[in-house]
Amino acid sequence: MALIDTLESAWYGGGRAPWWTRPLAMLYGGASRLRRALYQAGWLRRVRLPVPVVVIGNISVGGTGKTPLTIAVVDALRERGYRPGVVSRGHGGSRREPLLLGDAPDPAQVGDEPCLIRASGVPVAVGRDRPAAARLLLDAGCDVLVADDGLQHYRLARDVEICVIDGMRRFGNRRLLPAGPLREPLGRLQRVDLRVCNGGAAEPGEYPMQLCGGEAVALDDGRTRALASFGGQRVHAVAAIGNPRRFFDSLRAAGIEVIEHAFADHHGFVPADLDFADGLPVLMTDKDAVKCRRFARANWWRVPVQAQLPAAFYEALGERLDGLRRETSSPAT
Repeated sequence: MALIDTLESAWYGGGRAPWWTRPLAMLYGGASRLRRALYQAGWLRRVRLPVPVVVIGNISVGGTGKTPLTIAVVDALRERGYRPGVVSRGHGGSRREPLLLGDAPDPAQVGDEPCLIRASGVPVAVGRDRPAAARLLLDAGCDVLVADDGLQHYRLARDVEICVIDGMRRFGNRRLLPAGPLREPLGRLQRVDLRVCNGGAAEPGEYPMQLCGGEAVALDDGRTRALASFGGQRVHAVAAIGNPRRFFDSLRAAGIEVIEHAFADHHGFVPADLDFADGLPVLMTDKDAVKCRRFARANWWRVPVQAQLPAAFYEALGERLDGLRRETSSPAT
């Protein structure tokens, strides 16, 4: 964790990055450019599926709100009459072969984010081979696919790209990994179709998004209570997400006194991780709750959030997809 803290201080806090990050960033950038060029030239083959593919991702590491946006997008697509499915690599899971998730997937096998998305009622497939996983969704009757965290996965051809931006941290020092937080250069933003700014102030060309949640749900029996009812209390706040600070700050904004427990993204929880032995409430993100529910205790709560975006975002996305549907349904001339 000390190295991660040092790097994040350099990325976002104006600190000095270790000297060895500069040459590694140059190597990383060169490899990234070569890979993109090979796909553009056709030396590496893209897999084109017979339905539209929407990719949601980011160009920086860390949590930017991709999963809540994915759930919001599939909900909007269902309202427009589509039958969406979500394909994911399954980060944090042990599964390698493609798998269509059932109603009670194991996060240790398929990853925490796919489990959270599946709980929204949408078909989800995971696999290291994303095109193969995507074909499972076609067999399940999906007519549009959403690739979660797939912006840099060029093998799966896409029709719409959505980039999520952390509105508070933006792009830090604007350097490539590991000297900075960027997976790709900032110029990549000019090639995506839609840019979404999560929190902070959206810049021109970006659609603002807010993560909103005002209740807590008990892990053991599903009862709910207002998040504000914890105001003035001390709680243990648990987060194994890309940007734990966002969760901790949201609890403090509700007047809650937070004892922070930040874990690495996709951390596989065991009961001892949450054995605080003081009887205080434990609040955690939805993403973490899917891994802790099987050994949940009384007074453990998840805090669900929903992505809220302007209607103009959904209209822009819908117009692109409706145009693709008209193109594919038009008779050949």
